[in-house]
Amino acid sequence: MTKLVPISRALISVSDKTGLLDFARGLAERGVELISTGGTAAMLRNAGLEVRDVAEVTGFPEMMDGRVKTLHPMVHGGLLALRNDDEHLAAMAAHGIEPIDLLVVNLYPFEATVARGADYDDCIENIDIGGPAMIRAAAKNHAFVAVVVDPEDYSKLLGDMDQHGGATCPKFRKKLAQRAYARTAAYDAAVSNWLAGAIGDATPRRRAFAGTLAQTLRYGENPHQSAAFYTDGSARPGVATAKQWQGKELSYNNINDTDAAFELVAEFDPAESAACAIIKHANPCGVARGETLLDAYKHAYDCDRTSAFGGIVALNRTLDAATAEEICQIFTEVVIAPDADEGARAVFAAKKNLRLLTTGALPDPRAAGLMFRQVAGGFLVQDRDNGRIAADGLRVMTKRAPSAEEMADLLFAWRVAKHVKSNAIVYARGGATVGIGAGQMSRVDSTRIAARKAEDMAAALGLSETPTKGSVVASDAFFPFPDGLLTAAEAGATAVIQPGGSMRDEEVIAAADEAGLAMVFTGMRHFRH
Repeated sequence: MTKLVPISRALISVSDKTGLLDFARGLAERGVELISTGGTAAMLRNAGLEVRDVAEVTGFPEMMDGRVKTLHPMVHGGLLALRNDDEHLAAMAAHGIEPIDLLVVNLYPFEATVARGADYDDCIENIDIGGPAMIRAAAKNHAFVAVVVDPEDYSKLLGDMDQHGGATCPKFRKKLAQRAYARTAAYDAAVSNWLAGAIGDATPRRRAFAGTLAQTLRYGENPHQSAAFYTDGSARPGVATAKQWQGKELSYNNINDTDAAFELVAEFDPAESAACAIIKHANPCGVARGETLLDAYKHAYDCDRTSAFGGIVALNRTLDAATAEEICQIFTEVVIAPDADEGARAVFAAKKNLRLLTTGALPDPRAAGLMFRQVAGGFLVQDRDNGRIAADGLRVMTKRAPSAEEMADLLFAWRVAKHVKSNAIVYARGGATVGIGAGQMSRVDSTRIAARKAEDMAAALGLSETPTKGSVVASDAFFPFPDGLLTAAEAGATAVIQPGGSMRDEEVIAAADEAGLAMVFTGMRHFRH
């Protein structure tokens, strides 16, 4: 590869004009001729810079509402020509093609257009054609051409020129080329995924996902694993969009657990009640509703005080000072909420290692979306689990129907169970969890573990009996046999919510009737692996 390549001519065509004027002035001061298109050229001229129109270079005006302006041999020849190939140089001379040493392009804002809910035609018009074509051409020919697709690389390009006497070095051009191809790949992925949704194709022949580096992490789940955090450009409130007010950088496990916590607490409408979820290793160890955030936090903490140590706390309302003071009574890794008032931020300021995140809003648990995970040789894609059941969607299967109090707790426990790793069992009473069993191979084991957790809660709080007495229980999937249900009854549960659908439903219903339980079926399960 040719080593240093002086930059004499630059073609600039950008939608995002962040930092453009300072960058263009820097190029001009270094003797670079500027070529540009449409609004970009007008902006540069208005700033007093000398600019040639692309139309002057190509000999054709921009046409078809700007759809055709750079798709021309004068442009692509200038980008693709090999400067060390005599035939290429002869072709350039014969056709009056001048070399382009630097391409600066960022693309039509397609992702932002989709994110704001634009209609089909508007989205189509925001699909860039000339931009990706030029980017790919310049990136392919990075032996001779530098290509910049991100404003954050403007100063780096100028710095590389200054370091090499107005030229760019091959190592830097290679890095720019990689970033360029990654950008066009992400752009095409966004377009193809949007179009698949627009035509109702849930399983397109090819599926691609892309992200933008948000943070290089110290390590992954374990210190010997390298890791990074990428954002997907969606507007869903959460850890990816949050503002971090204080504390160390989030780790891989922090990000994973914080996402789990915030998605869970968003199940509870802040207009109806305050809510708090405490997460440890992606599973809730306590969840509660309350009149205030302080009440909700205290009840969530009481469910499993041992596991809450070093956990993640998620809240569905603006964090206040009183709740912040209570959270500070134990070590907490991360607190995430839609907002935090000045009093709360002042309380946390004394806890330098605690990370405080605010998001501005809660994610919508009903919103559609795609989830994916890698397996050997491929990846699995599915819809986000946005299933939601209300009281009128439940079927009472037993002789006794749930009381109003039991029904409220059943719906609460069901929303929590959706976010507990399978096999999931959740005991709840009075709008708070009192025992959670997660991730067991046997549903009976989850039921027993959750009951044992409740006994530990009773011991920690000095209660005279286990809080599962008079509780309700939620199961994320059906009870395949009566044994799990009877274990819950023995623990003191009085009502059960489960999907139903077992071959032995009749046996399970009969066992519930014999034990005096009220049981409702949802017809929907919430496996979470």
